Amino acid sequence: MSKTVLGSITLNYQPIWNQQRMISGFRIQAEPLNHHHVDARHLLDALESLWRDSAPLMLLSVRSKILLEDLLDQVTAQGPWIEVQESHTSDEKIAQKICAAHSKGVRLVWRGEGGSGPALHTKGWFCKTLRALSPHEALVSLRVARTQFPASRYGGSAVLQSPVLANQLYEGLASQTLVEHALDQQGAWGVVGWPSDEILHGYRFTKIQPARHLLENLMQAIEDDESLEQIEHRLGEEPILTYRFLKFANSAALGLGHAISSVRHGLMDLGYTKVRDWLEEQMLDSSTDTNLEPLRLSMVLRARIMEQLTETGIEDELRRELFLCGIFSQLDYEIGESIGRALHRIPLPGRILSAILAKTGPYSPWLEVASALESNSHQLIKNVCMAHQIPLNTVNRALMRTLASISTTHRRVTEAA
Repeated sequence: MSKTVLGSITLNYQPIWNQQRMISGFRIQAEPLNHHHVDARHLLDALESLWRDSAPLMLLSVRSKILLEDLLDQVTAQGPWIEVQESHTSDEKIAQKICAAHSKGVRLVWRGEGGSGPALHTKGWFCKTLRALSPHEALVSLRVARTQFPASRYGGSAVLQSPVLANQLYEGLASQTLVEHALDQQGAWGVVGWPSDEILHGYRFTKIQPARHLLENLMQAIEDDESLEQIEHRLGEEPILTYRFLKFANSAALGLGHAISSVRHGLMDLGYTKVRDWLEEQMLDSSTDTNLEPLRLSMVLRARIMEQLTETGIEDELRRELFLCGIFSQLDYEIGESIGRALHRIPLPGRILSAILAKTGPYSPWLEVASALESNSHQLIKNVCMAHQIPLNTVNRALMRTLASISTTHRRVTEAA
């Protein structure tokens, strides 16, 4: 039954970023296929069977009124958090179900239009609110964020108060200043979405460097004599470092005499001593900008999803190629030059180049699906899956397994509401 229910819905995802710019949870939107009826109990069983106890929290969002009613009836306190639209709270039948779900310990999250909040009589039902700022609120927030003077400098007059509330979720924050104001100044619990374009724009005259904490982790892993697989996995967590490593491994200075097209082969041929020396050189200009973390993690998520989309039993070498295809598919965002020029500097397999540069070849379908899952368009996801004859059941399982695995590198946030 789980296989059936996961084949009758489309899922997409949005990371929830906390103050440390790490993933504290995922907002997963579920849409019944062609408005088919979806059994809520079976859906919950299917999703929870793929979710680990140590995984980030799951915030489940559905637009279907019928499915929401069923979810409120079936979900338990140990299940996912459930998002409730403000428009649904005015329905007396649903309001009763919301109240009943709250009474049995279900974690409910209110969501409404920009500039609004839950009604006073419903506020107690929700552990969090997912809010958007109205244009006026965004303007006030920007002014507060940029105010450097203490209140006394205003001669006792009232100062602007930020509309951003502590311990709540926010979406649609379109600028770095707003995100920093919400997370760092106002103590927002998390944000959905990230102003990637603006942050990258700030690096238009400066090269983005590998994250220092990842370099330190890699060097420590080598010192601890971790396995080749573990070192390879850690290196893959930083796309820029992976790209630079392949350039280094194929440099004329090393004179290996043959092409290195995978991280694993590079690690084996160079040995840990040379790799450690190279990592120490990278430390000199490494980055401590935490605002780059969501960009990096988003690239890695796409690559991990591509790995999971492949058939069981596929050769490890092909799985590694798929991972490289995923993380390099957005490389131009971080290195500030055309992706074609960058990728032709390293000896990548033609299958990777075809998928990224020409949208063709055997890896192209998986790359298109993994990219579609990042969108808010369930129709796009459905169309891409149909075009490439990839079952939704396969896609949804791959997505959930990938998101649940984030616990292996990121701490789950379990603060009380």
